[in-house]
Amino acid sequence: MSHMTIRRRGRARELRRAAPFVLPFLVLFVVVYLIPAGYSIAQSFFAVKRSGLGLGGAETVFAGLDNYARVFGDGEFLGSLGRVAFIGVIQVPVMLGIALFLALLIDSSVATGRKFFRVAYFLPYGLPGVIAALVWSFLYAPTLSPVTRLFASMGIDVSFVTDGALPFSIANILTWAWTGYNTILIFSALQAIPEETMEAAALDGCSGWKAALLIKVPLIRPALLLTLVFSIIGTAQLYNEPVTMKAVAPNLPSTYTPIMAALRSLSANDFNYAAAQSVVLGAVICVLSVLVFRASARSVDS
Repeated sequence: MSHMTIRRRGRARELRRAAPFVLPFLVLFVVVYLIPAGYSIAQSFFAVKRSGLGLGGAETVFAGLDNYARVFGDGEFLGSLGRVAFIGVIQVPVMLGIALFLALLIDSSVATGRKFFRVAYFLPYGLPGVIAALVWSFLYAPTLSPVTRLFASMGIDVSFVTDGALPFSIANILTWAWTGYNTILIFSALQAIPEETMEAAALDGCSGWKAALLIKVPLIRPALLLTLVFSIIGTAQLYNEPVTMKAVAPNLPSTYTPIMAALRSLSANDFNYAAAQSVVLGAVICVLSVLVFRASARSVDS
């Protein structure tokens, strides 16, 4: 019996042992994710046609790429992608920078009360997104906000819900809600760094923030990459915060984000077009995630 045959049989045995543990996940993944995603992709190639003046019976016909042509010609949907991209560009780096700083701070050798600060940082994430958005909406409301009243008492007119301020107001809510979550992820990666590594660095005269930046940060690169990809996906799926803020910002359009635009198409019974919008959004997320991974791998190789 050859060595290759023995290795193949060993792998087959390992797969059989792992199957009972992996199979439940695969079943859920197929049922909850792949089947709905495949159904949406299939529906995006169809359209509902009505005879006569639209009063006749509806008929679902194959439309090819017509729905996708509508998507890329839809100024409102493209504008929603641009708004989300702008929010992500200004919010994600700030949030991850703060999360990294806080994680390094509580991981330092002189830090005290680590358990307390871990819980304190994580608490905003434990608050439902809609509740957090409601709390911040109260602080943003022109007629209710104590912040705007404070500035008004000093003769300064400040509004957090103008068209220009809305992206920053939404970005602030996201940063407040998700910084603690990313801090815990990064801190967990820091805890996995062997003590021997840091002891050797200290013996070489590298300690404090110098050791944190030159040794710890490079070692937790995979965790930082993971938080970046999660943040990109979360920002692209932005929905709760802008929808909740419509109560205090009537100027916020119903197509402010791609998901809001797709839901408006659903409410108008334009299901096939909504499916095409969802597929495009999913494709954008996948492309961005792949680009981030490739850029990270390229920088490591160089």
